[in-house]
Amino acid sequence: MSSLSLAARDCSTMLRRNLLHVRRYPSLTLNLLLTPVMLLLLFVYIFGDVMSAGMGGAADRSEYIAYVVPGVLLMTIGSTVIGAAVSVSTDMSEGIIARFRTMAIHRGSVLVGHVVGSVLQSLASVVLVGAVAVAIGFRSTDATALEWLAAFGLIALFALALTWIAVGMGTASPNAEAASNSATPLILLPLISSAFTPVEAMPGWFQPIAQYQPFTPAIETLRGLLLGTEIGYNGWLAVAWSIGLAVLGYRWSAASFNRDPK
Repeated sequence: MSSLSLAARDCSTMLRRNLLHVRRYPSLTLNLLLTPVMLLLLFVYIFGDVMSAGMGGAADRSEYIAYVVPGVLLMTIGSTVIGAAVSVSTDMSEGIIARFRTMAIHRGSVLVGHVVGSVLQSLASVVLVGAVAVAIGFRSTDATALEWLAAFGLIALFALALTWIAVGMGTASPNAEAASNSATPLILLPLISSAFTPVEAMPGWFQPIAQYQPFTPAIETLRGLLLGTEIGYNGWLAVAWSIGLAVLGYRWSAASFNRDPK
């Protein structure tokens, strides 16, 4: 077999290992998935009328559902990839990585297995949260098939970027608890984006922070694709953020993983 075929085989083996871990220990995934679902229900049913009225329209919960769902979908990704940070840190601290280093396997397959498994888990979580959103009234009737495909591609790219960042956090953390704490900003950043309120409604000094962080361009692009709102420069900014974070996370993960253990 060629070296490429051997690397693909090892990556597939590591992916299967991580998916088996997810199946055997579903509590972590369920706990991480619970946060965006609860926020969705909270903002729609408790704050929906007030928030929609505060955004300049009538007190209409159905309109606010359309506004908040794209943000919650991307927040779901930020919540889910914390599991990758915890899983990688557990492998690094419990000695299994040291054992893998002595085996005749492709060195990068361990990280690739974690990344691909986490991306698949994130996409499945987005589908589940999206199903909850549809059940409570979210509709996207104007989006074409091409726009739906572009929206799925953006979600997958964003999931890949955040997963690599989470894996970098996991390789650099001394234990699983530290990895979970260091990945907390991936949940907090959507709260200071345009996920729940427009950037224009925020204090003037804070608007640039909310506008140009990674989540806001991705959220506005997803809104434009699904709901027909103006995308503007947010499309290329979301792609640039995603590619930049993916490259940064990959280099960080590889450097930490390849460092000789103490």
